[in-house]
Amino acid sequence: MRLLELITTFWNRLDDRTRLWGGYALIGLLAAALGWSLLAGKVAVLENKRKARETVLKELLPLKVAYRTAKQSSDLLAGRMASLQPDDSPAKIIEEIGIKGKGVKISPLKGEERSGVIEDAADVRVDGLTFNEAVNLVYRLENGSRPLAIKKINLRVRFDDPSRCDLTMILALLKPAPGQAKR
Repeated sequence: MRLLELITTFWNRLDDRTRLWGGYALIGLLAAALGWSLLAGKVAVLENKRKARETVLKELLPLKVAYRTAKQSSDLLAGRMASLQPDDSPAKIIEEIGIKGKGVKISPLKGEERSGVIEDAADVRVDGLTFNEAVNLVYRLENGSRPLAIKKINLRVRFDDPSRCDLTMILALLKPAPGQAKR
């Protein structure tokens, strides 16, 4: 209480003009403190918004990468589907690749229909390939210009010539269903 009494007596001893300017200064300090408080509250709200948006951004970045990867894969498949001819078949594609094995046997299998895509399947057996030719064949089938899926593959070494192998595959050529409109 002693401090408050000292301030009160000091204030009462001042002349009217000095007291008026002191009041103005006190009002200015209170206004500045109030403004500072309002601005600090606004900055705190904006800081919380920024942190929330950074959290959302961290969650969305992996999704963005996954979306772009899926879109790229989808566009690649759409491009491959567009390059199909009506008379394309797994046998025709294998003939175009030009396999150098001793014997090529292709037997058609029953295909399936999945979500607007028809699989034209075939069982392919190639005898007498070198390992390099087998790898090249599988690479050409997977990365060719047509949508061909290798569903099953079996590679066996020949007993009569260990440098050669027999390759057995089940291939499925993906074709758009007849009711699907081309985009």
